[in-house]
Amino acid sequence: MTTQEIDRPRLLLVDDDETFCKVLKSALEKRNYEVLVANDVKTGIAFAERYLPEYAVIDLRIGHESGLELVKKLISLDDNTTCVMLTGFASIATAVEAIKLGATHYLTKPANADEIVNALHKNEGDSSVSINENPLSVKRLEWEHLQKVLMQHDGNISAAARALNMHRRTLQRKLDKKPVRE
Repeated sequence: MTTQEIDRPRLLLVDDDETFCKVLKSALEKRNYEVLVANDVKTGIAFAERYLPEYAVIDLRIGHESGLELVKKLISLDDNTTCVMLTGFASIATAVEAIKLGATHYLTKPANADEIVNALHKNEGDSSVSINENPLSVKRLEWEHLQKVLMQHDGNISAAARALNMHRRTLQRKLDKKPVRE
């Protein structure tokens, strides 16, 4: 092993999109990271337990599983692991939960390698972030509410549907839609 290989920080990338992983792995390796790739939560946990990565980039929705469980596991193994949650299904509820569980940043897809690396090394909040002057649309508010109720029921769609007085399949369809962009 060369000195350069020893000094490279280890990063765990967990996402079910294999093409995305291949492209991001290559980009992160060019930025001097040793990248371990998992396409499901079980493999991600196994890699985390075996290799104890310094960094992790985790998709929120990995197949039908939640990346939040993986964030929780990584932090329980080593609370110095820097976790970035990456998602195409961003919501206030999941952002709050990711941060509570130990993620240091929450990025929405598409995010490029530079944005991800910046998030991995951003340790403080930014008080200069602009505040949106427009209220959320009704569709976005509905989507945010569904996400909040789902989080309150630990991701159990049937329990969340009962709490919302809605058929489970209707809730599933609403959750499968991408959130309305603001």
